[in-house]
Order: sequence, then C-alpha cells, then structure tokens
Amino acid sequence: MLARTGLSPLTALVFVGLALGLGACKADPVAEETDSTATATATGTGSGSESGAETESGETETETGTETEGGCAAESPATLMECVERPRYEQDLGFVADLRVPGSTHWQAVQDLCADRLGELGYTVEIADYGTGANVIGVKPGTSMPEERVLVGAHYDHIPGCTGADDNATGVAAILEIARVLADVPTPRTLVITCWDEEELGLVGSKAQAQAAIDDGDALTAVFSFDMVGYADATPGAQEVPAGFDLAFPDLYKRLQDAEFRGDFLFWVGDEAMGPLAAELEGFAAAVGLPTLGAALEDAIKNTDIVADLRRSDHASFWAHDIPAMLLNDTGDFRYKSYHCLDGNDDTLDRLDNGFTVKVIQAMTATAAVALGL
Repeated sequence: MLARTGLSPLTALVFVGLALGLGACKADPVAEETDSTATATATGTGSGSESGAETESGETETETGTETEGGCAAESPATLMECVERPRYEQDLGFVADLRVPGSTHWQAVQDLCADRLGELGYTVEIADYGTGANVIGVKPGTSMPEERVLVGAHYDHIPGCTGADDNATGVAAILEIARVLADVPTPRTLVITCWDEEELGLVGSKAQAQAAIDDGDALTAVFSFDMVGYADATPGAQEVPAGFDLAFPDLYKRLQDAEFRGDFLFWVGDEAMGPLAAELEGFAAAVGLPTLGAALEDAIKNTDIVADLRRSDHASFWAHDIPAMLLNDTGDFRYKSYHCLDGNDDTLDRLDNGFTVKVIQAMTATAAVALGL
C-alpha cells in the first residue's frame, strides 16, 4: 500500500462524512439484532476460524509445497465460504513474505507462484509485460455472460528493506485461495485473478491493466483489491481514530467506544456502483463473525483530492476510468505501526492474525461469487 500523502483513510472518511453526509454501511440487520457483530466493532476476533473443509483427492504439489486442488462442490456463495482452507493460505503466505523489490530473485519467485498456481487451477494465464514490470493475469471464462468480468487482485511487489508480510503477502495469498475455491465453480460472469506489479511505485501495474481494459473494451463489472488484510488487534485501545471522527460518525464512534477501540475489523471503501456488493460483503462477514467498517463514496468525489488517501491502492486505478472497484484493508498504520517498517520493526509473519484473514477470505469468496452471478 502506498505511503500516506497527508490524510489517513479514516481521516478522509471523516471529511467525506462531514462534507457530503456519507455514512458507513451497517452490518447485516440480523447480525445487528443478535449483537453477534456490528459494523466497525466487535468484542475480540482473536485467532478466528481455523479453516474450512479440507480435501484429499486430486492434489498436486507445487514448488512452494502447497498441494493444489481446484474448486469446491458448493453451489451457493454462502456454502463456498466453507471451502476456504487456512493451511493453504498460510503456506502461500509463508512463501510470499520475504524481500521482493521489483527485479529481485524473490519478486520473480512470487510472480512465478502466481502464474504456476493459476495455470494449475485451470485458468488461462498471461504474463502482461507493460514495460517496467509485469502483471500475472488468470482468466476463467463465464458460462452465460462471459463478456462481463469480475477482477480480484493484489499487488505482489514491496519496498526495499522490509519483508512485507501484511503489505502485501496477505493479499497475494488471499486471492490465490479465492482463485482455488472458485476454480471449478461455473459462474455466469468471467473471473479474472491478477497479481499486480509495482503498486509501491505508484500503482503502475494496476494502471496498466485498467488502461488495457479500456483499450480492449473489456466490461469490468467489479474490481476487488486486497491490500494489507492480515493485522488485527483485539486489545483495548489498539485502533486509533483521527480527530473529528466522533463528530462525523457519532454512532460508529459510540460502537468503537463500547468495544474499547479494538482493532479487529475489516476496512473497505468502494464507489457508488459497489454499494450493493458492499452490503453482500457485510452480510457474509457477519455470518463468520468478522466486523467491518466502510463507505461507498459518491462518484462525484471519488477521484478528487478530498479523498486522496482513500486512493492509495490499486482500486484507484480503476476508479480513474469509472470502473467499479473496492479496497479491502486493515486500516494500515492507524492500527499497524510496522506498516512499511516505519516503527523500526519488520513487517513479519509473527505479527499477523491469520484467523482474521481467513474470515476476510471467506466473506470475500462469497461476495465475489455474488458479483460473478452465482
């Protein structure tokens, strides 16, 4: 994820809320009635779900040691969540989390992992070299509306001198698990999985893919960008908020107060067109006990300076072309002080909450399935 330019994501939400009256979407109404979860708050996510169902047949071994098996027998978005397997996610996470500056040996190894895995799962794979870097793109055609595409992506590069476990090994491992679960599920729309390059250098890879989609006339109906989805801290006081948050969002602030400012929720931000899918996400998240906080920005302001810090990741490349897109994030340095190793500590695997991320993967697998028309 790109470094802050001034405002934090939450600060930007405050200004957006004050100026335009935007509110964060609420959790699933049933979940609110039972108080099992609430948007932006919960009482301790902890290590979360251990894994989904495990499978035994038809597996092949990859270079990383991860046994690859495509697909899931589930037939609905909700039941697909049960197919997410924590060990597979953790295996890929452990492989990706190492120094991977563009052009380095491990950067190439992660690029190869994306290409090899998607190929093994049956996706048509392209290494899209755009000049300074290369995106890895896997495509699974839709059954009845193949011209309409849903993109799930994460950047695989990182900055020098920092391991980048949360930023963004978590995102890469997450989308590879989503790719596996959906590999054999027939969906009306086409699924595109992308490992983006050079996000840390200015969203270069995603900008190239967005422009290519425009040039080729591709109909991208939804884009989901995973960037830092691995750090959660249920300790009271772990989640910071900017000045003015209580005035802009008094109800959300009250919930944060009630939860003692625990940093255990998933942050999301989308544009207007992503509003219905955001509601789906929050419903699925509530079902697995994952708190969420987010907002769908009005199209009139999504590409303006007032929300510059809500455009710090690859989803913004698609917003620039009015392609519907959403960022999934753990709030970065408002919760995780080792973002970009800024506090002098490395961004390493031992800092992460893998149970939290498994819930993110489960909820987003189901949400992507809805976007795909399932």
